[in-house]
Amino acid sequence: MKNKGLIISTIIFFLLVNTTYYWESKLGLVAFPAFLFLVIVFFVLLILLLRQIILAIKEKFSERQRLLIIAILTTVLALAFFKPAGLIDFEKFEGKDILVARREGAANCMTTFKLKENSKFTEKSVCFGMTEIKGDYKLKKDTIFFENVELARGEDEFYKFAVIRPSKFNKDNNHFDLVRYKDLNDTTGHELWITKNDLYKPTDKKPNR
Repeated sequence: MKNKGLIISTIIFFLLVNTTYYWESKLGLVAFPAFLFLVIVFFVLLILLLRQIILAIKEKFSERQRLLIIAILTTVLALAFFKPAGLIDFEKFEGKDILVARREGAANCMTTFKLKENSKFTEKSVCFGMTEIKGDYKLKKDTIFFENVELARGEDEFYKFAVIRPSKFNKDNNHFDLVRYKDLNDTTGHELWITKNDLYKPTDKKPNR
């Protein structure tokens, strides 16, 4: 079959784009070069698509195999352009978000923390790459405790607990922060800005145990 390699490459590209949810966060700093590689492959396939269209015009669209290749390339590239994160939102299968908090750092780096309704949590950090931390949480009174934490590559510890309190920066009683602590001796904590909260009402107190 002519252009067999092109078809196989197109299918592999389609599978990579639609499974990024599972492999992107495991690459760490390599995630950004991997993204650039996919962008390059996209444009290479686009050029090859244009070539196939030109050849099809010269053949007056008489070659069925070429028309099939054009259809496959067009479909895959269109889906990659309009659905760059893939056709399926796999995160939905991990449970409903009941709390979402974010914080933007230097160089547009972004940390997104989520509590799920199934007592799971995730933290994704995007900064010249992507890392993901997962684990379980337990809610005891007004404190969220983290357990069974799966650290990302290059990480050696995670926060032990967190509380919700009114925002330091927006004192209108409508904005709140998720403040995470390394241990009970941590007096500073690390703040994330809550964008969704269906968990519980905020507090200014640290836990007493």
